[in-house]
Amino acid sequence: MEVLQTSDFYILNKGQHSLWFDRRTGNHEYKTCWDLAAAHNPVCLGVVHILLGKLQIHAELPPRLALVTGVREVGAPVCGGCGPGCRVYGIRRVCFLPLSTQHLDASSLSLLAFHPCEKHHNKKNSGHERRGVSIPDPRAGISKTFGTLRSVTSSLRSATANVAANATGQSRVRREDRERYERRILDELLKMFNESECGESFYYCSDGADLTSSVQRQNSSSYQADAPLCRRADDRFFWNRFMMNDFISDKPGPSDVWVVPVIQGFVQIEAVPLDTPDTNTETTNAQPGDFYSVCVVSRRSRFRAGTRYKRRGVDEEGHVANYVETEQIVALNKHVIAFVQVRGSVPVFWSQPGYKYRPPPRLDKGPEDTQAAFACHFEQELSHYDRVVCISLVEQAGREKVIADAYIDHILKLNSPDITFVSFDFHEYCRGLRYENVSVLLEELAPVLQSAGYCWVDRQGLICRQKAVCRVNCVDCLDRTNVVQTTLARWVLERQFVKLGLLSPDQPLPGLCRAALNSMWANNGDTLSRQYAGTHALKGDFTRTGERKLSSLMKDGMNSANR
Repeated sequence: MEVLQTSDFYILNKGQHSLWFDRRTGNHEYKTCWDLAAAHNPVCLGVVHILLGKLQIHAELPPRLALVTGVREVGAPVCGGCGPGCRVYGIRRVCFLPLSTQHLDASSLSLLAFHPCEKHHNKKNSGHERRGVSIPDPRAGISKTFGTLRSVTSSLRSATANVAANATGQSRVRREDRERYERRILDELLKMFNESECGESFYYCSDGADLTSSVQRQNSSSYQADAPLCRRADDRFFWNRFMMNDFISDKPGPSDVWVVPVIQGFVQIEAVPLDTPDTNTETTNAQPGDFYSVCVVSRRSRFRAGTRYKRRGVDEEGHVANYVETEQIVALNKHVIAFVQVRGSVPVFWSQPGYKYRPPPRLDKGPEDTQAAFACHFEQELSHYDRVVCISLVEQAGREKVIADAYIDHILKLNSPDITFVSFDFHEYCRGLRYENVSVLLEELAPVLQSAGYCWVDRQGLICRQKAVCRVNCVDCLDRTNVVQTTLARWVLERQFVKLGLLSPDQPLPGLCRAALNSMWANNGDTLSRQYAGTHALKGDFTRTGERKLSSLMKDGMNSANR
């Protein structure tokens, strides 16, 4: 996608479509690529990948375009229709282009870090930056001169206005305060994308594939597969929805091509060789056709966003902190099998005020107010997942007891036949690094998981659907939750492989698959922990290798202190 500049407009050009932004008002207009011929002396600034949205940090400052300038290709999952999936990209770098008439000098352009446009920035065309017709226009020099004069006149007018404002002494201070505030916000936004220590946290899919929706949702009768992507995306996980409001609210059609939903979370896709007794090692002689795809996708909710200690519990609309839907997808030949789990903070009003290490939780509202938000939360859950299996890993004694008691009290008051509640004191059962005792929970959950099932589709459509979702939580919904969700995902995958004919009953997962699965879930846990708590996940070595070591225990202590 090309970014072009005239004295009055910034223009985004993609294929046959172009999007014009007025540099004075910030308004936009949809046009075609052929309209570029009427643009006055357009100059190509470079190439970007997608438009992330438009935001205005302060009402008295110009809006900015958020543009993605750097990505990493993650892979190509199989889409819900069982055809070849579109490419998934992780966002590595963004820039924010101000919609103002201020001239962009060389240093400003270098900070924006646009990619050079092969069409306009090569040596052959270096003297002809006009977009469209390649024949030299004899009026180009005169037009450029007049454009420069207009720019200089505009700069003089702006400078004169600033001098008059500075005479009061107050306007300047206010503007400096606004600009300082804007810089702080922009710096934080840039850190989210450009300085992430755990790699990318934001992903999008090319060519109209819906990364916000699970396989089951894409194969449901209510899913409008023919609708534009922005009209059928899952609103909970459409992370840049607010920045795209100006375009989504426009008339459907011209705007749809520019709206690309982005998710925050995690995506990893691995091609795993089919293991046999001879290839069940770290190396394999399998042929290219003897692979199946395993994908783990985590979608973080855009509601009640925030970090650990600053965002806890539920809000009045039923949204909870650190809410993430995680889907494990396996694709083999024409078959796609998926299993969905969710995590989210205990849905009561609670917080952890103070700055000391692990401050005790406290309840912030009374039972009546809490019950209303609690019921609203589970009403939303049941509308998406039919039935919910709540797995609480919170301690039943000590400082976490107040949350555990509130959770079970409100579950009993709700008294819903579609909700199953399971309490498992993780720290009590797994005391002394005995994390293998999670098997006790798994044995009790086996009939429930068997009844919940999973989603299975082929080219003919839906074969079976997942009838319930496991909602796993601890206090942070990070470390203990990661261990349990990985265990559940592994258990379900074993049953799925039996159905696909890859395993005989009671046979464990092949070594190559188990290693890939453990690595993907450990990476998923680390990424989600980075987003919410700022450090890698604790207990990650057990998720990755199935063992706990002293060195990892010491590392967990450092990460816990850093949080």
